[in-house]
Amino acid sequence: MLMDIATTTAELRGLNKAATNKNLKQGAYGKVFTHKHSLLSQLLQPREVFSALRLKLGPGRLPTKLATVPADGNHGFMEQSDIDFCDDMLGRVSRSFAAVIRQLPQGLALDVCIFYLVLRALDTVEDDMQYYQGKEKEKEDRLRNFATKELEDTECSVNELGEGDEKLLLQQFNKVVRVYKALPQASREVIADVTLKMGNGMANYVSAELAQGTTDIMAYNAYCHAVAGLVGEGLTRLFVANGYENTELEAEGDLKWPFCDAKNPQQNLGLANSMGLFLQKTNIIRDYLEDYVDGRAFWPKSLWRQYANCDELGEFTRPTARGGIDMKIFTQSNIASVVQKGASERSLYCLNALITDALDLAPDALEYLRRIQTPRIYRFCAIPQVMAIATLAECFDNQDLFTGVVKIRKGLAARAILDTARGHDATLIWFHTFASDILNKLPKTRADQKTKQHLEKACRAIISIAKPAIKAKRKSDSILLSIAGISAAVILGIGLKVFLR
Repeated sequence: MLMDIATTTAELRGLNKAATNKNLKQGAYGKVFTHKHSLLSQLLQPREVFSALRLKLGPGRLPTKLATVPADGNHGFMEQSDIDFCDDMLGRVSRSFAAVIRQLPQGLALDVCIFYLVLRALDTVEDDMQYYQGKEKEKEDRLRNFATKELEDTECSVNELGEGDEKLLLQQFNKVVRVYKALPQASREVIADVTLKMGNGMANYVSAELAQGTTDIMAYNAYCHAVAGLVGEGLTRLFVANGYENTELEAEGDLKWPFCDAKNPQQNLGLANSMGLFLQKTNIIRDYLEDYVDGRAFWPKSLWRQYANCDELGEFTRPTARGGIDMKIFTQSNIASVVQKGASERSLYCLNALITDALDLAPDALEYLRRIQTPRIYRFCAIPQVMAIATLAECFDNQDLFTGVVKIRKGLAARAILDTARGHDATLIWFHTFASDILNKLPKTRADQKTKQHLEKACRAIISIAKPAIKAKRKSDSILLSIAGISAAVILGIGLKVFLR
């Protein structure tokens, strides 16, 4: 059976091979099939098409370059060529985050850009499995010392690691370091501290066996904290340290995390961690197949093993998971077509349980957003959160996830991005929409009764938080409808009067 799974994965690896340029990204990114929405399905959503055009061409579009560094006395002298390199690399290594970083307040955008590039460079070290094969101790040391060595070296150039754009980032990392050195001291302290903590967290997993995922939910949460919760902490500290937000943003939420100081709930960054974990868990759920192909998976084994028939996480790529039935239909000649038919219900039971676990984080994420005072920071934080719950709704009970990467419609993403500029109520309405979509599918959902009950509770919690925004929208729509009706009646009356003359 394990040979069947290995062959299935190898076949999937080749499904999208023609569209892959391995020089662009590390790992399995782009090496498995991507389930895209058809052009027709997108054109049938005219509001989304209009939003996509407006986002690209209209007044709602996001900036494509960093603003000029402010002469505020906090930022030291920087070479424009170094800033340009950082801006260019930001767009190369993350098109999605680049746009939202660039729209941040002028005195903060560069600081967050450097924070992102430093962590992306660190992540590139962690992701390089080929160079460090058999040299795990060297990799651990580099991760643990990155903040005190590479980040302090204005001549730093790493040539042996990474692929494509990430390789270029490391080769010319000295330019990033020089800009980092000119940032305000408060920003440098945050970036260095988070880089040190993240490097140590990543180093702890270098020798861990992750081919079959993390061991349990606790280890799953700890990994998400190390690679995403710390990002949430760092960003929050940057917002507060630079005077854009107050310390309320640093508080604990409803969820209690073992990696946050329980003795200091007002400043333990619990909400920030919940926000980071919500994004990371969404990515881990969506990227199941890419991660498995890459040999480093993160679905918690204590959960997925409840649904699998063997100790192989790749079993979920098979069309069924019902004893020996697969052995009869799996052959070299028909494997590709069989894989495309979808995954077993058991796979979906596991998927929906993981999505339920992620949805538990949404109330804390929404509370974090509610506390943000600066509109551009709000938009920076809200866009990824809306994309996350949209992605969870797309992945929910969707067997396509086990044969490729599932993506939301580009037009839907554009519409949601534009709406975040309208404030927190607009974000709440999107969360209400996607939570309601999941809840409406519940009766026919492939999940056990315990998961269904948990899922209903999680969705209703989100809907309850968003209810005031929905009521306000309905009231606003009612007023607009009344105005439109009155205007139409007046115009009709004038027209009749003119006609009867």
